[in-house]
Amino acid sequence: MAQGEFYQQRAGERAGRPTSRRRPDAGVYHLIIRLPRAARVRVGRLGLFTFPAGWYVYTGSAMNGLRARIARHRRRRKKLHWHIDYLLRRAEIVEVIEVPTRRRVECARHRHVLRLPGAQVPAPGFGSSDCRCISHLAYFARRPQL
Repeated sequence: MAQGEFYQQRAGERAGRPTSRRRPDAGVYHLIIRLPRAARVRVGRLGLFTFPAGWYVYTGSAMNGLRARIARHRRRRKKLHWHIDYLLRRAEIVEVIEVPTRRRVECARHRHVLRLPGAQVPAPGFGSSDCRCISHLAYFARRPQL
């Protein structure tokens, strides 16, 4: 048996099949983003916003495919789908913080970000069309410490 694997029989599986102990590919993530110059960006149907130069934290979740979602955010060429896609055409991801979990804690994690010193909401409704949060994007004049 390879290190990191164990044998476990589940309903519907044949006995003796190895199951990996890898962490779940689900969770919440924070993108630490730098926008070098102020930019006016049309964010899909949400509207036109002026984003000041500085630092941004976007909080998202992927309950099935966390690593694939983050890889997609890092790609430069992609179909514009999520609100963050529009901002990332002008900005760069500097760091990604992953929080592997199957619990739905995206909103709670972003409320924590909004309580950090200097946090501002630059675009109400950004990234929060499926919840009651004011936004899942926070702006900081200086790089925040998460």
